[in-house]
Amino acid sequence: MTTSEDNAFRPNRRTVLAGLAVTLFAPNIAKAAETKTVERKMVEANPALTAKIEDALAGPPLLAGDYAKERHKFRTDLLNKGPAPDKYEPLVAPSDADQIFYRSGLGGELELVAWVSRYERTPKPKPAVLFLHGGNAIGQGHWLLVKPYVEAGYVVMIPSMRGENGQKGNFSGFYDEVSDVLAASDRLRHLPGVDPHRLFLAGHSIGGTLAMLAAMSAKRFRAAAPMSGNPDAFAFFHRYPEDVRFNTKNPREFQMRSPICYAHSFKCPLKVMHASEEVTLQARAALLSKRALAGGVKMELATVQGNHNSALPGEIEQSIQFFRSVAA
Repeated sequence: MTTSEDNAFRPNRRTVLAGLAVTLFAPNIAKAAETKTVERKMVEANPALTAKIEDALAGPPLLAGDYAKERHKFRTDLLNKGPAPDKYEPLVAPSDADQIFYRSGLGGELELVAWVSRYERTPKPKPAVLFLHGGNAIGQGHWLLVKPYVEAGYVVMIPSMRGENGQKGNFSGFYDEVSDVLAASDRLRHLPGVDPHRLFLAGHSIGGTLAMLAAMSAKRFRAAAPMSGNPDAFAFFHRYPEDVRFNTKNPREFQMRSPICYAHSFKCPLKVMHASEEVTLQARAALLSKRALAGGVKMELATVQGNHNSALPGEIEQSIQFFRSVAA
């Protein structure tokens, strides 16, 4: 049972916790797996428990098929329909951004807000970055984070998603929101003066996971840079059950929210980044990379010094360098 305090928008809760790595099992199991000595003792004392550890380290299954095609066949079963779980600020555009709208949902039924940096049209179209915010509500603080992209010459858009900030639509947690990301990218790449061939995708925390899923869903991004995103929905929702809206009895619901299950399906080069203190996320990213590289995907991994928040400026700077190298 959640309380108003559970649902309150506390920047530390979502920007620090939402992308943190978790395991499928109790903390003592994860801790026990850290040393061979302890693990050996557990084997002797409880082989069944050790089998669970091995399953956790192995991660969710790698599935056949292309993620984009699987999305066309799958429909999430939402048992609890309603808004996103975070409290929010009013949807007022920052002073140096324009507030525009884009349509998403079945038949474009949802009209959602996005913020776009102000720019002057030039004879040569400008590159653009679609940045996916952390947490489940958009705020002024998110806009401050993307200033380096603007200063580097990119047109920047931060879209809000369905059910966020009092808007229409049902929060689904990493699924229908992917459709919003793709709809927002369509709006951005068709803006006057934007180069549709230099459209880049970035995201932090929850936005990092959505960036991975969107990069698997459509071939329109020149490159993607997920930051501190969890590629394992099984682990994420085990830690945050209050965010679950779907039928947990169906494993496909988790698989379709887990980039690690379709790591061969990325359709652009990626640079996947995590903070040095996000140890378990790094392990999941390593498994993601192993599977992606085996599937012919171009993927780089990077660890940036700091925690979930403090590493973000460095991650953004690395993403800019990565985008420039890809588009050189």
